[in-house]
Amino acid sequence: MSSGGELIINKEDITKTASFYPYESNGTYMEIIAVRANDDTVRTALNTCQVCYSSGRGYYEQLGDVLICNNCGNQFTIDQIEKIKGGCNPVPILDDMKTENDDQIAINAESLAAFEPLFANWKR
Repeated sequence: MSSGGELIINKEDITKTASFYPYESNGTYMEIIAVRANDDTVRTALNTCQVCYSSGRGYYEQLGDVLICNNCGNQFTIDQIEKIKGGCNPVPILDDMKTENDDQIAINAESLAAFEPLFANWKR
């Protein structure tokens, strides 16, 4: 994390195995997923489901090249992360919420703070 509160992800650390980055915003614990898709781009999303978040178990684990929601069991390929919005899938972190260069992705603190309610019941 940088001094400004943003979350910094080093791209060289990201592989096809999902990395889960902890982040605390105003006392709320959150996790961000970063993974390298088959097109070699780094995809980012919140580690919570857009439908199941209120259950406290709407978070993901990876099995092969899919992420599985621990609450409902829905599965999503790595290539779908950040590309699909709505429904039961990881909440995408879109381009206007982050800055990116050749080496790093920086997700701004204000965007992450807006997602605090999605992690209020989180039980991971």
